[in-house]
Amino acid sequence: MISTPRKILKIIEPQAVVEGAGVRLKRSIGTRTLDYLDPFLLLDHFQSKNRAEYEAGFPLHPHRGIETVTYLLAGAVRHRDSVGNAGEIGPGDLQWMTAGRGIMHEEMPQVRPEGVAGFQLWVNLPAKQKMIAPRYQNISANEISEIRRDAGATVRVIAGTVDGVTGPIGGIAAEPMYLDVSIAPRGSFGLPIPHGHSAFAYVFEGEGRFDAEDKRAATSPRLVVWDDGDSVAVRAGEQGVRFLLVSGKPLNEPIARYGPFVMNTKAEIDQTLRELQAGTFAR
Repeated sequence: MISTPRKILKIIEPQAVVEGAGVRLKRSIGTRTLDYLDPFLLLDHFQSKNRAEYEAGFPLHPHRGIETVTYLLAGAVRHRDSVGNAGEIGPGDLQWMTAGRGIMHEEMPQVRPEGVAGFQLWVNLPAKQKMIAPRYQNISANEISEIRRDAGATVRVIAGTVDGVTGPIGGIAAEPMYLDVSIAPRGSFGLPIPHGHSAFAYVFEGEGRFDAEDKRAATSPRLVVWDDGDSVAVRAGEQGVRFLLVSGKPLNEPIARYGPFVMNTKAEIDQTLRELQAGTFAR
């Protein structure tokens, strides 16, 4: 079978935003430039050694109808929620939280000399799963397999399968691939991605070319959105490149969105807001 390489659809510069109680972020999905890349609703990149930019964190706040994925590169984030879960994630750890019918959740970056760095991705849930019970998949760094290829690429496989190695995240409706890819200077990396799935790369170190026929280099920080096809090819620049590679199966369902709530209809959002007001949300 002949492979159809994906072409670059767009390269997006992240926007500076302030969220939570005053955390400074770079946002590349969930903006006017790119509101939604089905099934992905939001992508934030946080990185700072200045405590004033992150220490206020994300005090207790609600979620419904989505999954939040927090992947840490540096520092530590403590979390707790309304159903009794609590803990801390550190460098290389990941938390995949399925909010389902509703949860109150808090994430507080810890003030340390190394600061904090990482990502949060929001993934939509299909209508039939929006009101399921909340659940967590907490993955420590040592549970994530790392693959080294001869062409200079190193891949941490968080979700999906690469070279016969499957990541620890499973049971997700979007059938996601979530990889942390590093390529040595002038090295290369190629990978099949299912036809019809949405796919993007978030470049956070160095630069690279993400389409063999497109001469544009994506320099960090940039979001590269691919068109459809069944494979991707990346070549690193002279300084190498590191990026998240994420893909998922589109839901092709209507969305109604209000802050941390994503449902299918406005009536469902209105019901959620009534529950919040009545104090019955997430009970």
